[in-house]
Amino acid sequence: MTDNQNYWAENIQVLEWLEPVRKRPWMYIGSTDERWLHHLVWEIVDNSIDEAMAWYCDTITVTLWEDWSCTVEDNGRWIPVEKHHQTGKSTLETILTVLHAGWKFGWGWYKVSGWLHGVWSSVVNALSTKLEAWVHRDGKIYYQTFELWISQGDIEVIGKTNHTWTIIRFYPDASIFKISTIFDYKTIKNRLRQQAYLTKWITLYLIDERSGEKYKYFFEWGVKSYVNFLNKKEDTIWEVFYVEKEYKDIYVEVSMQYNKEFSNNIISFVNNIHTPEWGTHLTWFRMALTRTINKYARDKGILKEKDQNLTNDDVIEWLTCVISIKVVDPQFEWQTKGKLWTPEARWSVDAVFAEKFLEFLEEDPSTAKKIIEKVFLAAKARLAARAARDTVIRKWALEWMTLPGKLSDCSSKDPISSELYIVEGDSAWGSAKQGRDREHQAILPLKGKILNTEQARIDKIFWNQEIKNMIIALGTSIWESFDISKLRYHRIIIMTDADVDGAHIRTLLLTFFFRYLKEVIVWGYLYIAQPPLYKLSKGKKSWYVYDEENKEKIIREEWIVWENIQRYKGLWEMNPEQLWETTMDPTTRKMYKVWIDDAQAADEIFKILMWDEVAPRRRFIQSRAKDVKNLDV
Repeated sequence: MTDNQNYWAENIQVLEWLEPVRKRPWMYIGSTDERWLHHLVWEIVDNSIDEAMAWYCDTITVTLWEDWSCTVEDNGRWIPVEKHHQTGKSTLETILTVLHAGWKFGWGWYKVSGWLHGVWSSVVNALSTKLEAWVHRDGKIYYQTFELWISQGDIEVIGKTNHTWTIIRFYPDASIFKISTIFDYKTIKNRLRQQAYLTKWITLYLIDERSGEKYKYFFEWGVKSYVNFLNKKEDTIWEVFYVEKEYKDIYVEVSMQYNKEFSNNIISFVNNIHTPEWGTHLTWFRMALTRTINKYARDKGILKEKDQNLTNDDVIEWLTCVISIKVVDPQFEWQTKGKLWTPEARWSVDAVFAEKFLEFLEEDPSTAKKIIEKVFLAAKARLAARAARDTVIRKWALEWMTLPGKLSDCSSKDPISSELYIVEGDSAWGSAKQGRDREHQAILPLKGKILNTEQARIDKIFWNQEIKNMIIALGTSIWESFDISKLRYHRIIIMTDADVDGAHIRTLLLTFFFRYLKEVIVWGYLYIAQPPLYKLSKGKKSWYVYDEENKEKIIREEWIVWENIQRYKGLWEMNPEQLWETTMDPTTRKMYKVWIDDAQAADEIFKILMWDEVAPRRRFIQSRAKDVKNLDV
């Protein structure tokens, strides 16, 4: 029975202004790790980009400071300073302290915008120890400062100006972002470069005062330049195809180029927001591309009456493509904005792309022939791979019903609370099996190094016993029959030895997941365990150490002699209790979550590391040798 006696109005807590953001930050930005720390930068920068898309801004500067703060400046109109009729405070203070306060909800200042939920800079203010705002407009410089989102005084005039300019400087709160408040230069550089490609004629500057590094982006040809960048190391078939046009209030940009690499790289954006789960605009682009190539091939007699039409999957092989559309009122399937669900987008993409691409094929028959030859080759490979897959799956039919014999499964059947540790070797399997939490932790051992799936044929991949065990244990199947909803564990943890062989096995596993189970990474289910490198002992005290820096620190502080120092070569050196304490206990363990921040860069890295060309791999290793901290030879 519910106890109603102590349930009164005074028991209901009302969080005012920005208090809900500080109390539950993950509800507004996703999480509080390093990845989402950078979301603060995106929130401010994206508003500047909206000004640029509306042609009110052409210069944006992001500066990273030695005190770990960040400044974003633009020369757009930005924030009014007059008193707001609802709050009685300045509009600047209202926007920085009230959730869902902004002109993009109906004031008509933007035709298109990437910012949909109205949280914008107020959330940045809420999650910062300090935020300062300077607004240059109407010949005056206005200034206001906030600490823990509370205004430290009314807006004031501090000078004169001849420009229209807005500057926001914020200091992330270390009590919120406990892992790190240090902005990563490379992460921000990659994001700004992408935004510059998507917004033609805008100049983006990145200045890192901590290191002295500076970068400038300016691209006259927009997404056409983006495709050139993506294919800069590829052997391409023809020049970049590009079309841009507004159709029924939707602005469409499509740029594409076929290459000689048997893979595809299709990236889509809506109002400059990356949509990794695609949506209506991508679905109809693929359909328009397939229909156009089929029509051309049949009209020219390349496809005979008896031949089957080419499929969507056939025509996107070998293809690099960037699609960017700008919509007045985009509808996304989820709050993460990963998938567009605006029905009107399909007609616009089809209308803008199909006619222009058919015209291109008609005008350049030599290139058209090369494209169709590649697409036919993809169709043959698809049919061969399907035949191989069907053969394997028929032979797997009985095995699908039974989990792998070496899998030590957990008792829980709830994927949310279940974990699968993929471990290296039977010795580590034994320790992990004995030391684990049997209710929530399953253990699957690997026998040696798995197949390099970067260059293996699909039939060999399906026949590989270790890969087959993983697929069956995960429960998702693979390839066309893959179903993320059937995943049996929502934390899949790669746990290998802290040596060269362990690193190689980890890379082979990451390659397999990236190429064949990418959705597992996209949904945030893949992790890498971090076992300790050393155990330091002095008398009855001991310390587990995960890096060289902390090892040296403890040695200095505790006066530990080297002969007591144990270097762990493998997980098998730990007994079950030690493995649990250091690597598997959820309250103390260290793990890395695997994310794909830049799919194109990740694709390039896997090709360098796992393909059979030695020269690019040697250059990669040489260029990063100085960054290696824990080398075990």
